[in-house]
Amino acid sequence: MMKNNTAPIAAKKPHQLEKHGHIRMDDYYWLNDRENPEVIDYLNQENVYYQAATAHTKDFQKDLFEEMKARIKEDDESVPYFYNGYYYITRFEKGKDYPIHSRKKGSLDASEEIMFDCNEMAEGHAYFQLVGLSISEDNKWISFGVDTVSRRQYTIQIKNLETNEILPTKIENTTGGATWAADNQTLFYSRKDEITLRPDKIYKHKLGSNPSEDVLVFHEKDETFDVSVYKSKSKKYILINSNSTLTTEYQLLLSATPNGDFKVFQKRTRELEYSVSHYNDQFYIVTNKDGATNFKLMVTPESATSKENWTDLIPHRKEVLLEDIDIFSKYLVVSERTNGLNQIKIMPWQGEAYYLPFSSETYTAYTTTNIDFDTEILRYSYQSLTTPSSVIDFNMRTQEKTVLKEQEVLGGKFDKNNYTEVRVWATAKDGTQIPISMVYRKGVAKNGKNPLLLYAYGSYGVTMDAYFSTTRLSLLDRGFIYAIAHVRGGEDLGREWYEDGKLLKKKNTFTDFIDCSKFVISENYTSKDFLFAEGGSAGGLLMGAIINMAPELYKGVIAQVPFVDVVTTMLDETIPLTTGEYDEWGNPNEKKYYDYMLSYSPYDNVTAQDYPNLYISTGLHDSQVQYWEPAKWVAKLRDVKTDNNQLFLDTNMDTGHGGASGRFEALKELAKEFTFLLDLVGIRK
Repeated sequence: MMKNNTAPIAAKKPHQLEKHGHIRMDDYYWLNDRENPEVIDYLNQENVYYQAATAHTKDFQKDLFEEMKARIKEDDESVPYFYNGYYYITRFEKGKDYPIHSRKKGSLDASEEIMFDCNEMAEGHAYFQLVGLSISEDNKWISFGVDTVSRRQYTIQIKNLETNEILPTKIENTTGGATWAADNQTLFYSRKDEITLRPDKIYKHKLGSNPSEDVLVFHEKDETFDVSVYKSKSKKYILINSNSTLTTEYQLLLSATPNGDFKVFQKRTRELEYSVSHYNDQFYIVTNKDGATNFKLMVTPESATSKENWTDLIPHRKEVLLEDIDIFSKYLVVSERTNGLNQIKIMPWQGEAYYLPFSSETYTAYTTTNIDFDTEILRYSYQSLTTPSSVIDFNMRTQEKTVLKEQEVLGGKFDKNNYTEVRVWATAKDGTQIPISMVYRKGVAKNGKNPLLLYAYGSYGVTMDAYFSTTRLSLLDRGFIYAIAHVRGGEDLGREWYEDGKLLKKKNTFTDFIDCSKFVISENYTSKDFLFAEGGSAGGLLMGAIINMAPELYKGVIAQVPFVDVVTTMLDETIPLTTGEYDEWGNPNEKKYYDYMLSYSPYDNVTAQDYPNLYISTGLHDSQVQYWEPAKWVAKLRDVKTDNNQLFLDTNMDTGHGGASGRFEALKELAKEFTFLLDLVGIRK
């Protein structure tokens, strides 16, 4: 496939795909087989080519890695939180990649009990992930999930925290999460379909029994729904949540009666979404019932949970997205979003409501670990593009705040006053105003010569808030401007923002990004010779679409684990996520969605034209976006593009969708991306 340092050329093996009387020829369909040695050989050849073509940046990559690592406090620890008699802490030790999870009984001065040292657990594994820590109410047992492949198929195990013995019990192919009933003997968990990896079954495990004897509690047979199970903050109920893109259904069981039958809270109704919180003798429901596009808060008695009994507590507001609530014995805390920015509203059950004051032009603020009802302290986190992340305890009675921790930026060189953060607005082609959050070093001139990295995601209603990054400083301090385009398809400006960027309106996401690109060029922040774009997963779809539609705007593009073979993937119901995605992208078994997807699918629309420089990454074991999508895309681009620009496919042969698992290993992947950008503008140190 490859001679010397020339790019590998994948073999063409025409494969005919037919749907709705339309025929597509896919020359690279054969790459969809990780068991085929020829496929592995091709991926390895691409890796060899990438390594050879970027050999001159290797020293710079190492320097960048050390530079980024040096800003991170290696011997760091989380702010402790108190739950059921213990303080819980996650900490890191110098020179080690993985966290240590510990607790202290009653006081922070008590002796430390190490629950898990992930550094020891990760030994011998190229990838390691520990998730789903769940502690029984008697504080004796902890369940946990482990993945050593990066397919997000976790094995649940159970540890005795009094003896430190890990039981021989191994429950395979789960989501990793589990929840204990009040008897401290019964564990509920969700298991995945072996083929699609969709969480579709809830099981009940009895401590000490063989997992083969576990009882199937619920099977979600609708392939568009996932299921999960958890305990209410009040500890009174175990809840099963069946969830699709547009529809929700909960089932309830008293935690004290784990052998009882679950009862449906409100049966699923197409396009009725709701979430449930329990307090005293009532349920609080965040829902879009009765056309509440931006959601509202309703309440209902424990004894009457169906929707005809729900009554408004906070009515729907057209300009305010109600995102979440936290309930306390004397306060209701409401997380909202107005004009694209987070708001936290404190509502005493008796007294006047007020908002936490935030003064920055663009920022992120959200409530964090608030487990106890009987407290007047709200814990929240705050950060902005120039302000490191802080964990803050706020006294809701006195309105005093205590900064418990601000993220340290080591090295002595960082001063937030050296940077400027702004929010600007680009006009989309249909007249919609699209916000862009931007950060750069003070003194940067608007002369069109600044390298600018424009990032976006734009799917699933995921908001991309302005956040602080120590690694980003390596770009900013070398003259880059970093910007986030808050394009439609996210929920940044409310639910309609999401609705206007999905299904048959998906192209708004792409044209919004292109219009934001044109805006930063027209405003002289940058120019076509210095503009870069970046996106991952569904954001990688965005990258694939924009380089087909407007390749001339970009000097270079980074596409991480990109979803680019949209039609073929959405027609394959054996692939993880596919059936649950129909409400997001449409079901191509219906011709109108097939035709619309085909009109923008990046792989299907590769054409003979010049493309920007491209760095494309993937993981062989990715369960979210299969490796063959970027592999096929690169093979086709190599065959038909008309330029001599860089085109790299970098496949991590050990990992999946999330990339490397070690704390610092991920920095090596970032160093690759940064040197790709910096090298293209002639910055090599």
